[in-house]
Amino acid sequence: MNYPKKIDIALEKVKETTSTNDYLAHLCKESKAKEFYTVMAESQTKGKGQRGNSWEAEAGKNLTFSTVLYPTALEANKQFCLSMLAALACHEALDNYIDGFSIKWPNDIYWKDKKIGGILIENELEGKYIVQTIIGIGLNINQETFYSDAPNPVSLKQILGVEVKLEEVLTKVVHGIIGGYRQLENNFDVTSQAISTLYRKHLYRREGLFPYRDAQGEFLAEYQDVELDGRLILKDEQGTLRRYAFKEVNFIL
Repeated sequence: MNYPKKIDIALEKVKETTSTNDYLAHLCKESKAKEFYTVMAESQTKGKGQRGNSWEAEAGKNLTFSTVLYPTALEANKQFCLSMLAALACHEALDNYIDGFSIKWPNDIYWKDKKIGGILIENELEGKYIVQTIIGIGLNINQETFYSDAPNPVSLKQILGVEVKLEEVLTKVVHGIIGGYRQLENNFDVTSQAISTLYRKHLYRREGLFPYRDAQGEFLAEYQDVELDGRLILKDEQGTLRRYAFKEVNFIL
């Protein structure tokens, strides 16, 4: 998508924190964080991922940061648009360095069959509207060895063979988020459709039959669609459509 080129980022760097989402949420609670305020940590002691998982990141080697949005008229049932926007911003930023990136539903970032990043979005609601969104992003940039039991991590340095400046990648990602968000504010219907189309285009395992696991067991299926509320639609070998909300189905890697 085409975004404004000059966007100022209010960036705070911290040496260590439990998680940048928690740190930024505290600032927001005290009204100390304007929209797009971004916190970048050199180290997180309790970095959070989807499904309650922890996020491994070697201090000073990877990107762990959060930014805040204050939507004024975004209904809660449209919140997945922000998730798609954040995933696309990461995808486009990394795509500047090398091809092969994709978005694993709902918002993990993959290079081929390996995970390079993840996103955790936390919303605050008032009635049916979102009034605050904190987007937490972790991207493996310069780490060379991974020690956790994560099955398939990879870093940008492992892919490229050279180190990459952390703030360079951060700037690209945050510019993408801010630019897309401003377009959503100006024309939500048109921009959300464009974001949705791009998101579908870059999905991991978009074509072909692959193994999955749900509450009933393992099965083979192919991607069909992602609905506006974020639900994933798969078609199994028998031609049956299966509809899943977050955490209801796992990709077997």
